[in-house]
Amino acid sequence: EASRGTVKAHGGFNANDDAEVLFKAMKGLGTDEDAILQLLIARSNAQRQEIKAAFKTLHGNDLVDNLKSELGGKFESLIVALMTPPIMYDVTCLRDAIKGAGTDEKGLIEILASRLPNEVNEIKSLYKREHNDDLEEDVTGDTGGHFGRMLVVLLQASRQQGIQEDLIQSDAQALLAAGEQKYGTDEGQFITILGNRSNAHLRRVFEEYRKLSGYEIEESIQRETSGTLQEVLLAVVKCARSVPGYFAESLYNSMKGAGTDDQNLIRIMVSRSEVDMMDIRTEFRKRFATSLHKTIQGDTSGDYRKALQLLCGGDDA
Repeated sequence: EASRGTVKAHGGFNANDDAEVLFKAMKGLGTDEDAILQLLIARSNAQRQEIKAAFKTLHGNDLVDNLKSELGGKFESLIVALMTPPIMYDVTCLRDAIKGAGTDEKGLIEILASRLPNEVNEIKSLYKREHNDDLEEDVTGDTGGHFGRMLVVLLQASRQQGIQEDLIQSDAQALLAAGEQKYGTDEGQFITILGNRSNAHLRRVFEEYRKLSGYEIEESIQRETSGTLQEVLLAVVKCARSVPGYFAESLYNSMKGAGTDDQNLIRIMVSRSEVDMMDIRTEFRKRFATSLHKTIQGDTSGDYRKALQLLCGGDDA
């Protein structure tokens, strides 16, 4: 299927030429940040890996190390993220989320709720190879209770395929019985159903749930659960309804109000740039009556802003 990303492979690509442009941009006094961002964002991630290899061959230096020593702050973080292969980037984000001070639950939730089962499996094996640790054990050691259980279910990457007609009704009834109709909440039911059914199946269940209860499933989750469990369940529901919609909302929340959640902003803009950024922009425009491009414009500055806007790829006025 055609990619819905804004970043595409460059037609007349020559890794050696690109490596030289980058070398010149960093040589001598001052750094030409503009040349760096214009070039790298006009290349696919696979091409950036080739540029990295060419740079090492030509100059005996690691391109990413050179970039790090020339750049700083959020712009540096963004460029380093762009230079990282996608699955490796997910592994790095998860590792930082777990091993940093405290736990970055938002990062854990976002990656594990939105990635495809085959991606989750790749993430697990690369995590093991890179860190010689078991991702599931690390997640369990760093989170607890129902929240931890839900993350472990998502890490199994064993969602059923397709729609099981005979389960739609009973799944909806089970969710209703586990929440709205019960004194207290049977979190286990929510975890099992939301963690193991396909997105297409869940959309049908949510429809049935609304008919049975008069509520959207999101409303019930908000009433029946709290804290990080609530966050991960809502993320799974939103991804089942629309992955681009989920990211549009997450981007909006990263920028609305005072201050910007740059970590989240960078992670989404980079990791979705070759996947579904076009759809994220469409959803953003639909939901927030402004464009992603304008929101970035108003919330960021300098080379960082320029790079984010190029990743965004255009304005939906």
